[in-house]
Amino acid sequence: MRSERPKSKRGASRNAPKKRNSSDNQDSHAKKSSYKGKDDGKAAEFGNKKFTYKKKPKKLSDKPIDDTIRLNRFLANAGICSRREADKLIETGVVSINNKVVTELGTKVNPTDVVHYGGMLLQSQKKQYVLLNKPKNYITTMDDPEERQTVMELVSKACKERVYPVGRLDRATSGLLLFTNDGDMTKRLTHPSGKVKKIYHVTVDKNVTQKDLIALVDGVQLEDGPAGADKAFYLADTSKATISIELHSGRNRIIRRMMEHLGYKVTKLDRVQFAGLTKKDIPRGRFRHLSEKEIGLLHRICGLIPQDTE
Repeated sequence: MRSERPKSKRGASRNAPKKRNSSDNQDSHAKKSSYKGKDDGKAAEFGNKKFTYKKKPKKLSDKPIDDTIRLNRFLANAGICSRREADKLIETGVVSINNKVVTELGTKVNPTDVVHYGGMLLQSQKKQYVLLNKPKNYITTMDDPEERQTVMELVSKACKERVYPVGRLDRATSGLLLFTNDGDMTKRLTHPSGKVKKIYHVTVDKNVTQKDLIALVDGVQLEDGPAGADKAFYLADTSKATISIELHSGRNRIIRRMMEHLGYKVTKLDRVQFAGLTKKDIPRGRFRHLSEKEIGLLHRICGLIPQDTE
């Protein structure tokens, strides 16, 4: 009879089930959780190994590039009007391409085409957005027959394209003023339905009472109807003669008239914020161009698509 050999300790230990303690489970979990997933261009750890994932280069498309644009967009880019208004102009027959009158909506314009509006040669302009910190004693107009100083003098060297002020600041008011040749954006930023937020720092001839701060928000009755601020509060580290007023109304001299109604005379009025833009790093009388991020912000506020897909 064949005798069985006793199992060696080595064999027994090899066949015996392995015991895992809590630290092993934690280490295993840590190794699994260390994998961060696919992150293009960055290293992701899995255990003690590192992997780098890269996007595959896109294949060049054989599709020809379409560099034509719609005629209504061409007119808007030229600073004539908004696209919706351009459609009406096209239908009336006042626009021609290569000396042929065009009335069909959706007509495309090639880069080599010659476009006329009312006999005037048009050129598609690059969209420009310029932010000015307006000083006092400059009027918001394109030109002045009385030859007073205008805001256009301050932005004359900003760009070669002709830009226009978005809204107005009266002569005695300082602060932010936006200029652009984007007709669609101008219309939406200035229309009452846009409810664009503006913040002013207002200094008056005496301390403003808390009762009158409340009255500014509750609303006052002016000759052209009720008017009120969205917010009104004292500024820190200043006297109570200087307050901050936030509103979205674009009515003429609205803040000065509200304060006069309550018995105050405005001695200084400065717009410090317009549609989310601030005058940080813009000295008085100077300007700067908006960043791509700021332009995108304005497009979102206006409900416009940053890049046309037409």
